[in-house]
Amino acid sequence: MASVIEGNEENGFSGESGAVRIQERLQKRHQARIEDAERRKEAKESHSVAEEKSEYFSSTFNRERACIEELLSSCSGAERAVVTEKLEEATTKTLQLQKFLNDSMQFLTQYELRQAQAALQKLQTSLSETKEEALPRKKFAFRTRTKAADKASAQDAHPPPRDEGTPLETSRTQVDGAAPAEQCGFSNMTSEFITKTAEEIQKRDVLLTHLTNCKVRLFGSPSTLHLKHIDGCEILCGPVSSSVFVDNCRNSVLAFPCQQLRTHNTTDTQVYLHVTSRAIIEDCRAVSFAPFTWSYPTLEEDFTVSGLDRARNNWTEVDDFNWLAAGIPSPNWTVIPEADRKANWDS
Repeated sequence: MASVIEGNEENGFSGESGAVRIQERLQKRHQARIEDAERRKEAKESHSVAEEKSEYFSSTFNRERACIEELLSSCSGAERAVVTEKLEEATTKTLQLQKFLNDSMQFLTQYELRQAQAALQKLQTSLSETKEEALPRKKFAFRTRTKAADKASAQDAHPPPRDEGTPLETSRTQVDGAAPAEQCGFSNMTSEFITKTAEEIQKRDVLLTHLTNCKVRLFGSPSTLHLKHIDGCEILCGPVSSSVFVDNCRNSVLAFPCQQLRTHNTTDTQVYLHVTSRAIIEDCRAVSFAPFTWSYPTLEEDFTVSGLDRARNNWTEVDDFNWLAAGIPSPNWTVIPEADRKANWDS
């Protein structure tokens, strides 16, 4: 009889234990469902927020771009003072649009980012072309002097000095680097040591094109920097307040701080970079990066003028638009090993 009671007690105990375990499993399953529902809800809300941000960016970006395009188109046929005012406003709005894009990069898709970058670059090119067409001060001043000299020579019964004027214009072009109006820079030079001071480039667009085996030192803070068709050169520049555009560069060493870097069709080139947003490469090969190390006496002052954040450097965050494999590093760019980085820029 005692053994039966003991067996029933054991069975009762076992039944209670099983019920507890079942209850625990049910509670865990219920909790898992709640957590899964919360995750789905958060994911949906996050997706909705991202879509809202993307829609806001798209509408704002397109509205501001249209405003800038309207400013540029209104320059045609306007008086010089009006054109100057409109171009200044367009330049300011373009820089603001660049900053808006940089601040929005974290939630934009690669496609959206690429489209916006292309639109902004097209806008900056249009701005430079409009400046060149509407305010060609250097070109007109030079031609006026040439015509005046021709007229004076004709009045003195001397032959017009046209043959002398052509070499003079060519010489002027070589010195000024064929940079468009409102720009400065150099072009078509080989094996030269070239410098420009802060007074010459401060808040201006700088264009360097068709340089071979040259060393370039740009002191100051330009608005933008364009490097095109560069071969075997060493180019060092102070803080660029907006973007640096590199196209068709090879076998060169570049160093500059900037807000954004766009590099196209470039091979076997080292870039010593300080960038506050991101660096973007496209159709590039064997491009390597290291942090910006060039220094000169007024560098800190130029950082202040540029508005760049001295403490923020995303030099290792490089987006390759030709490499979309997730989780696999692009083979088109590398980090320069510390032992191989250039430390002495005076040699």
